[in-house]
Amino acid sequence: MLLTEFNTADDVRPLLTACLAVPRWVDAIAGGRPYADLDALKAAADLPLSGEEIRQAMTAHPRIGEKPADGWARSEQSGVDNADAFAAANAEYEAKFGHVYLVCASGRSGEELLKILRDRLGNDPATELAVAGRELLKIAELRLAKAVTA
Repeated sequence: MLLTEFNTADDVRPLLTACLAVPRWVDAIAGGRPYADLDALKAAADLPLSGEEIRQAMTAHPRIGEKPADGWARSEQSGVDNADAFAAANAEYEAKFGHVYLVCASGRSGEELLKILRDRLGNDPATELAVAGRELLKIAELRLAKAVTA
């Protein structure tokens, strides 16, 4: 969708929800229209998330290594090739933090993503939740850039 269409569309909420399933974020981006350019849209998308919003948004993301059948997540995880190693690492991560491992996987190899997961196991829960929130925003911005063009 072109930015001009995004700016004038009746309802962009479904598109925005597909980028990041956080109602406050969706409402803020939709309500901020019209955007002068893509940089302004990107700046608006960089909205800090609460811990509850991060947890809520995580439920819309598949585990790294468990490739979904279709959608953005499938292409974002295209470099992930070691499902067995990820299954074990994901289980350890989820046991420690109580939520899925979330990382902006686009353009990264499975080996790199697994190393990041293992490194992040050293975080305390509050730090890790904040890291996951930043990763969610990176994913949302990439998806928004794919969905809305100049």
